[in-house]
Amino acid sequence: MTVWICRTCAVEQPDTAEPASACAICSDDRQYVCPSGQRWTSLPELAAEGHHGTLAEVEPGLLGVTVTPGVGIGQRALLVRTPAGNLLWDPTGYVDDDLVAAVRAVGGVAAVASSHPHMFGAQVTWGEQLDAPVWVQAADRGWVQRDDPRIRTWEAAFEVLPGVTLHRIGGHFPGSAVAHLVGADGRNVLLTGDTVAGTPDEHWVSFMRSFPNKVPLSAAVVRRVADRVVALDPDRLYDNFGGQVLADARTWVARSADRYVAWVSGDFDHLTEP
Repeated sequence: MTVWICRTCAVEQPDTAEPASACAICSDDRQYVCPSGQRWTSLPELAAEGHHGTLAEVEPGLLGVTVTPGVGIGQRALLVRTPAGNLLWDPTGYVDDDLVAAVRAVGGVAAVASSHPHMFGAQVTWGEQLDAPVWVQAADRGWVQRDDPRIRTWEAAFEVLPGVTLHRIGGHFPGSAVAHLVGADGRNVLLTGDTVAGTPDEHWVSFMRSFPNKVPLSAAVVRRVADRVVALDPDRLYDNFGGQVLADARTWVARSADRYVAWVSGDFDHLTEP
């Protein structure tokens, strides 16, 4: 039996003799199936192709987990280090013995969680390898492709580890979530996945229903998402692809929402006249 992994999104599937005909994650209008059609792989096959993972410090108490070459969507996972154990956030779609050993060397993993279903990756395999529960927001439980007894759900604001709380924000998916923690400097840090996505200038952020398909969210939804984020009073935020706001994130999320809402509401239509 093989644990199949979608080549496009790198979300693991049930261990079966043959893969499914389609990936439910990629068949949804937020993702896509490549013109060449549905393609599957497996962890042994990816290892044979030369994929490997590395850890690097993002800030004190926070490590980035990156797979090279990229697999699927290619997210950078984040490892939150706490005295009570570590949280693996937005797990990668690839893991091998060397990467497990590297993670164990910095304290292992006490919990696995993700911002939304595109980031499920190889979550069950990560949980198995490091003997950790896998937490899924209840509103998105139906998107789990590889079921397992270690998968658990959460609903209201949930302290997954002491000092690390998951909050349902919504927007990109109904269960889209952020992880809130206090940094080594005593200021609030948010891990936002692409519920709130950073931009290259490390100040502005954006919000989308589908990033690859360029489908926006409505003004009302963006306002709701931003208000929930601002209420958490973040100083810094990190998304799942290296995007970041390193100071006054609360203000920049509010400004970004104002800009987005103004554009989709037509306030700046006069700037688009031929």
